[in-house]
Amino acid sequence: MSTQLPAVTVVGSINLDMIATTDRLPTAGETIGGAVLSEQPGGKGANQAAAAARLGGSARMVGAVGKDAPGQRMLDALAAAGVDTSDVAQLSEPTGTALIVVDRGGENQIVVCPGANAGFSMEGVEFRADEAVLCQLEVGLDVVLEAARKASGFFVLNAAPAMDLPAELLERCDLVIVNETEYELIPALADAKLVAVTYGKDGSAMFERGRRVAEAPAAAVTVANTIGAGDAFCAALVLALRSGLDYTQALAVANAVGADAVGDPSSQPDLAQLGHYVERTTAASGASS
Repeated sequence: MSTQLPAVTVVGSINLDMIATTDRLPTAGETIGGAVLSEQPGGKGANQAAAAARLGGSARMVGAVGKDAPGQRMLDALAAAGVDTSDVAQLSEPTGTALIVVDRGGENQIVVCPGANAGFSMEGVEFRADEAVLCQLEVGLDVVLEAARKASGFFVLNAAPAMDLPAELLERCDLVIVNETEYELIPALADAKLVAVTYGKDGSAMFERGRRVAEAPAAAVTVANTIGAGDAFCAALVLALRSGLDYTQALAVANAVGADAVGDPSSQPDLAQLGHYVERTTAASGASS
């Protein structure tokens, strides 16, 4: 594994997460009292950029916030995590907001109001051949496709939320990352070059053209918040693969990072350097063999 972690540019959403924590999730038409309200930086794109930076990668964010107090707060949070925010546009639309209900087991319901996330473009944004580009689907599909066309290096799509994907976009993906539900909802992924699928407590696996070629178990953990865990997994997997780890090792490292994230109540949790997780998973693998 290389000691110099690669550069990652994340193209995606930046949201203010407004989180109501309650004993259980409401059913349709039901009102539940006694919840605790909190606000924190979020958005799949911002979460992934913050995770990449905290893991020790060189992270850049491409996206948009509003010219409002939440927007400045999101920029400050990204900068504090070590993310380059020079390519984050400040638009007249309000900063994106996610309304989230989380139960005591960590399960959640999320409604996203995209705001400025729906208004930015890739105009003027360039990528170097040596940087990985990581996208999600909380911004316009046209923006994601334009990013894929511009990227000359390693292009990764976290295909969430699940939707039908243009054939051109899938062909341009060097890696697609999804959870098991998204994998089922996007049948075209069965023919994709490389797909990583997460299975929660059952770990993760890698598929080449639909053939399972690697897998790694999940670590047991007490769940505090699942919102940012998948995003931390994405950032870690990209960094691990680009650092030269094989599929099985990279999945194990990403699982360990995701486990730390799910045990943290924040959508943008503090994480150790990637090397720490490599050492941890290597030691665990040696102990179990």
